[in-house]
Amino acid sequence: MSKVLRLSGVSVVRGTKTLLNGIDWQVREGERWVVLGPNGAGKTTLLQLAAARMHPSRGTVDVLDETLGRVDVFELRPRIGLASAALAAQIPEHEKVLNVVVTAAYGVTGRWREAYERDDERRAFRLLNEWGMGPLLGRVFASLSEGERKRVQIARALMTDPELLLLDEPGAGLDLGGREELVHRLSELAADDAAPALVLVTHHLEEVPPGFTHALLLRDGGVVASGPIAETLTEANLSATFGMALDVVARDGRYTATAKDGAAARAGAPAAT
Repeated sequence: MSKVLRLSGVSVVRGTKTLLNGIDWQVREGERWVVLGPNGAGKTTLLQLAAARMHPSRGTVDVLDETLGRVDVFELRPRIGLASAALAAQIPEHEKVLNVVVTAAYGVTGRWREAYERDDERRAFRLLNEWGMGPLLGRVFASLSEGERKRVQIARALMTDPELLLLDEPGAGLDLGGREELVHRLSELAADDAAPALVLVTHHLEEVPPGFTHALLLRDGGVVASGPIAETLTEANLSATFGMALDVVARDGRYTATAKDGAAARAGAPAAT
């Protein structure tokens, strides 16, 4: 399998703060990666590099056989599907759901006077149907529930038939039902041989969908562990990643973690009552 993404000795420094430090990581075709770590670990920064929306301070980032700094990123970005809170914030408040998706064909977030081909609109409609949003294509994006917005964003990210799909905390803000619906749909996507290479960022172990193949664990801008998911999501690795002793349970491809007795209190978190 060829490499879709490769980071070699990558660091990102902003002022006096190091956001990423010496990252080596690669994603190959057909792989489904989850990137886990606490707040401030560098997960979103990593995804911004992978999305060709940020350049490293040091090191080399290769995306789809192109090297950042030596490629026109505006030609590269349509080959990368991205769903993130930052991108969602750029969608006009009264944009219709169908337009949210179809405008990805031009790489814009609001429909103005540009003309779209019928094939573009058919693809947008098909993707919305696949993600359970077809009946709501005429609704205003701002009127949707958080779970519905997340699904529309993923449909948009798939609009250009990308070779790499990046999802930045798609479960953020969802209630239990919304999260489980999203995890189920992402698991189905992971099982689709025609789907692009996937990278999912989260800080909740419960949001890892069954069928994902690899995991990257980050803490303080550095790599704690990386590799096949069953070998990486271990108690030792996850405890080191989140800075407290954890009990980890894996069942039917789903993972849960709880603090070992006294671990939360020792880490400064309030003990359960």
